Amino acid sequence: MDSLRFHAVKKISLNPTHQEGEYAERVTSIFNENVFTLETARNYLSDEAFKSLVTSAKGGKKVDRNMGNQIALGMKAWAESKNVTHYTHWFQPLTGLSAEKHDSFFTLKSDGTAIEEFEGNALIQQEPDASSFPSGGLRATFEARGYTAWDPSSPAFIMETAEGKTLCIPTIFVAYTGESLDTKTPLLKALNALDKSAVDVCQYFDKNISKVNATLGWEQEYFVIDSGIANARPDIQLTGRTLIGHAPAKGQQLDDHYFGAIPERVYAFMRDYEKESYKLGIPLRTRHNEVAPAQFECAPIFEETNLAVDHNTLLMDIMSRVAKKHNLTVLFHEKPFAGVNGSGKHNNWSLSTDTGINLLAPGKTPKTNLMFLTFFVNAIKAVHDYAGLLRASIASAGNEYRLGANEAPPAVMSIFIGKYLTKVLNQIEKRVGDDFDEQDEALLKLDIHKGIPELMLDNTDRNRTSPFAFTGNKFEYRAVGSSANCAIPMTVLNTAMAETLKNFKLEVDALIETGEKKEVAIMQTIQKYIVESKSVLFEGDGYSSNWEKEALKRGLENIKSTPHSLDAFVSEKAEHLFLSNNIFTKTELEARHEIMLESYIKKIQIEARVLGDLVTTIIIPGAIKYQNNLLTNIKLLKETGFPVQAYKAQIEIVEKISEHINIISENVTSMIEARKKANDIDDIRQTAIEYYENVKEKHFRKIRYHADKLELIVDDSFWALPKYRELLFMR
Repeated sequence: MDSLRFHAVKKISLNPTHQEGEYAERVTSIFNENVFTLETARNYLSDEAFKSLVTSAKGGKKVDRNMGNQIALGMKAWAESKNVTHYTHWFQPLTGLSAEKHDSFFTLKSDGTAIEEFEGNALIQQEPDASSFPSGGLRATFEARGYTAWDPSSPAFIMETAEGKTLCIPTIFVAYTGESLDTKTPLLKALNALDKSAVDVCQYFDKNISKVNATLGWEQEYFVIDSGIANARPDIQLTGRTLIGHAPAKGQQLDDHYFGAIPERVYAFMRDYEKESYKLGIPLRTRHNEVAPAQFECAPIFEETNLAVDHNTLLMDIMSRVAKKHNLTVLFHEKPFAGVNGSGKHNNWSLSTDTGINLLAPGKTPKTNLMFLTFFVNAIKAVHDYAGLLRASIASAGNEYRLGANEAPPAVMSIFIGKYLTKVLNQIEKRVGDDFDEQDEALLKLDIHKGIPELMLDNTDRNRTSPFAFTGNKFEYRAVGSSANCAIPMTVLNTAMAETLKNFKLEVDALIETGEKKEVAIMQTIQKYIVESKSVLFEGDGYSSNWEKEALKRGLENIKSTPHSLDAFVSEKAEHLFLSNNIFTKTELEARHEIMLESYIKKIQIEARVLGDLVTTIIIPGAIKYQNNLLTNIKLLKETGFPVQAYKAQIEIVEKISEHINIISENVTSMIEARKKANDIDDIRQTAIEYYENVKEKHFRKIRYHADKLELIVDDSFWALPKYRELLFMR
């Protein structure tokens, strides 16, 4: 009874932590408190410097280096008013996380005088080591130079850590040779490409529209468990998930956790991380219990995509740090516990204009409804044409465990739009030739069924099994994993939409040149796109085996393995899409493909090592100790003269334990050999496939199955690892 498991359980039982932090009465009193917003900048900058900053932040113009010193001085003055001593370029390398290197404002003049200094050059550009981050061969150890460059569209902020404060400047990260080494650079390029294509199409409907922003509202799911219990699980410490563990008698089958009362300790944690988030301008609005026990969710108000991505990355860091104050551990892994729901990061995506129009919200006039139909159908076409790339954009070792299991969408990319919109598209599809007329008010009002005067918001049901669902005025990209950086799927989606809209305009213009009226040309092209992409529309249960068969008939891919799905990034289609829109070079695409494969290999390799260690050094020894106790008991009963029938059950248990131990041991040995074989392969793609097929798929489940069977047999006092009932229900 002296294991970490029992110490942790005892500590929770005797002294549960309910640490309540201070909290402002009104969010508005602390919101953006630690952000160098334009409103704040106005108080610290000259008119000239302020106008330069606004032009860069809102107009997308390059930073005026002549104004750099003035902006840096104002930013420093603001930061020092809040007792900040250091600054850093905050960027998002291809690790999927954020990175920072802190420098002090303190420096020495040539005569030895100590001063506080922050110049424009330090604000605009720095040189971190580019060889120590994933680069896919773009950088080597002896080629270390890389550059971070200020992104003024995402405001600087102050991060409070322990007793220190650091001024963080959001930046892009590129190699000395110019290739992007981060997730932000391609995202910004994708957003620019979408803006241009979308504005060009908007001109058909409203000449006043000069900018289109992609907006994002993510829903962050996560698990929260006690730190003491988490620390007693080496698999959670090193992989973020449980590699073994038998399902508890009670899991989520009673549906009693979802939207239930938030546990007090978790509630205190939520209030604290929300407070820190509000200070950094993260507009959190929703919090609730999710379906699985110990699972929760938070969601913000929609923001421009680049800022939303930065805020989500910041939030995950804040949550992890704040959780420690409450002796809690946050798990962002997509499938930390078998048999219950995994966690996603649903990306709610839409398009908004600088005139205040949501392009994916139906309007009240024929003109606005035609605009809605245009962007709605183009989104469907984009998903249809680039389904493989969208699948690849959410591929990871963690999401591989989640897709298609316990309310997670399947690996097949499909779109749910609801019964009414399906009927609308069917009616448009059936029209032929000159049926389209600009005077056809009924069609343009979407009043196909006479009792319905106009299309209303929330006209669809919700389909939790769909990876990409229309939910009234936006699309919800549900397949994104909870630990993912939103920038990757958003880069692919926005680039695909940009390309589709660009082609749409070419086709419409071609029809107009033949003499067709604009509205007729638009409707005919919409009809064409519906016909070409309708195979991706699916209204049913994505979990059913029938859907997999139906998807195959429709020609939709169902790629369940990460290594195979990543092939899409180096396909001819990907090369054309990204190069023609100036998002990636061919070299950058190949580098990212290699980085993602390498990440997959390393994560499965780590899991394999941890799994082998767990069962060899903890599970099997504990089982043998219990087995020895049973053998001692059998021996005593036998020596005392009891008949065999009296200890028959003990003998059977001993035999079962031996059987499970032998199978585990054989599979661990086989798994090690499979790992060695995979490591000897020169081709990184083939190595990743080998890890998927012969390390993970062939061994993980079998080892886990027999380890979990031992958990049901071995005396609880000999089981050193916290069980699911403790992980999921003790807080």
